[in-house]
Amino acid sequence: MEKYGAGSIVVSDYDPAWPVLFEEESVRIGSALGPLVLAVEHIGSTAVPGLPSKPIIDLLVGVRSIEEAKERCVGPMEGLGYVYIPEYASWLPGELFFRKGPPGPWTHHVHLMETCHPRREAFLVFRDYLRAHPEAARAYADIKRGLAASSRDDIKAYRTGKNSFVEETTEKARAWHARMRLSGENDAAR
Repeated sequence: MEKYGAGSIVVSDYDPAWPVLFEEESVRIGSALGPLVLAVEHIGSTAVPGLPSKPIIDLLVGVRSIEEAKERCVGPMEGLGYVYIPEYASWLPGELFFRKGPPGPWTHHVHLMETCHPRREAFLVFRDYLRAHPEAARAYADIKRGLAASSRDDIKAYRTGKNSFVEETTEKARAWHARMRLSGENDAAR
């Protein structure tokens, strides 16, 4: 069992400070990594107003080259207090994953990948769909709270329990996003 570093998994009510914490950390990362960073996005549940979440700010950092990032980003990220988790590369290929905070509870996660990586697009359309569809966000909140209660400190069970909802919703989000692009509508969720 992969244990959650903070003890029991807790899904907290939405905190309006989360976007502010994202902005502050985005600036710090941008300053530390400089021109290597092409984009920094707020993803995960803390990026969806009103959505309960584990209180961990997820940042999606886009770079031109993952190989260059491996060589040049790990040190500066460690200087910001992040820990690089290289073993995650086996199930997150093409991504560098970092955690910040005491060994649980973590305060921030950074997913660093090339801007053309398909997982990046999935993160963004899922976030935008939840922002624009409150009923989907409520359904996701119910799943997360139920899984937190039943999984206790088994983070793998918690993640696995969300998979089918995330996959199905991401497919709906891709179709929704494509319709929005085709119709020329302005996507207010962004």
